[in-house]
Amino acid sequence: MWVRTASRRDIAAISKLLGEVWHSTYDGIYGPERVTEITSKWHNVNALEKQLTRPASEFLVADDGEVIAGMAFGSQIDDKHAKLHQLYVLGQYQGRGVGKMLLDEIEESFFEAKEIVLEVEEQNVGAVSFYKKNGFKQTGKTSNCGEKDSGIAALVFSKNH
Repeated sequence: MWVRTASRRDIAAISKLLGEVWHSTYDGIYGPERVTEITSKWHNVNALEKQLTRPASEFLVADDGEVIAGMAFGSQIDDKHAKLHQLYVLGQYQGRGVGKMLLDEIEESFFEAKEIVLEVEEQNVGAVSFYKKNGFKQTGKTSNCGEKDSGIAALVFSKNH
């Protein structure tokens, strides 16, 4: 498994990965219909292609040559802050170091940032534990995770870099 920059040819596989991971993670929290609504909006091919060309960002995949097992997307917010917007790993690859590889690469991509921030659903205990294990601390809460007026509550975590 290696981490590399995502390309247009990866977008359909990433969209599928995000749909699968979101349903397995969030159906019990938000219900399958709401998860489908969110993934259809946030993880469709057009939305993901826009991420590829976003300035001051890094879009990564974890790839073994046959399967894209995970993805991460981060961006520079300002001179001192970077944000991890997404980090998702297929269920069968979780606990095998894939998420850590992606997180490490995101952190290296924004080496000049003093702090990296992220938002995580409080009920996603696996993700909360993962980020805590990797040096992130809860620094707040938001009621609009992912986008303005999303209505999705989340914890805000940060890590000094």
